[in-house]
Amino acid sequence: MGFYREQVVPRIIDRACGGADMKPLRDRACEGLSGEIIELGFGSGLNISSYPDAITKVFAIEPSSVGRTLGSERIAKSPVPIEFSGLRGEALPLEDDSCDGALCTFTLCTIAEVDTAMRELVRVLRPGAPFHFLEHGTAPDPGVRRWQQRLDPLQQRLADGCHLTRDPVEIVRSAGFRIESFESSYMRGPKPWVYFTSGRATSPQH
Repeated sequence: MGFYREQVVPRIIDRACGGADMKPLRDRACEGLSGEIIELGFGSGLNISSYPDAITKVFAIEPSSVGRTLGSERIAKSPVPIEFSGLRGEALPLEDDSCDGALCTFTLCTIAEVDTAMRELVRVLRPGAPFHFLEHGTAPDPGVRRWQQRLDPLQQRLADGCHLTRDPVEIVRSAGFRIESFESSYMRGPKPWVYFTSGRATSPQH
């Protein structure tokens, strides 16, 4: 599974998450961020074209070297400086209270120790800083949820640890973030995979 995980999965994600129908969702997730931000799960840089002008620097957290290679052209053309600053969300090599905001798209589903990663995010964000996220997750319909539960073990094997059954809002809330707003709905496609949530939260006061 090493070759598949390292070489194939990043290419699948780049294609699956890089469609034109995803652009409005990414624009909405990035809107309102400013200053120096941290992006968990930078991937192949699919959010770069959605960064608002107010962002001055991005600390990119991404374990896949193939993902970074796939995004090399986007990175080279980015008007915002991008600094690769670590491989794992569970151990961020940044100072306490050093980031003005955070962005995460289709990543909370995959981080192995997601609660640890959220605690790290709280640590590096300034108190009250915004955290914008766009994720897929557990659906509200019992029938769809049952399929998600059945498919979840296979999904984790085929998509490098990605879960179909995580609740992104609860993950963020449980870390102490204040949920400011969120919207959830099905997108086009097989329902177990396309229940998306776009949310905004603020980091807690330390």
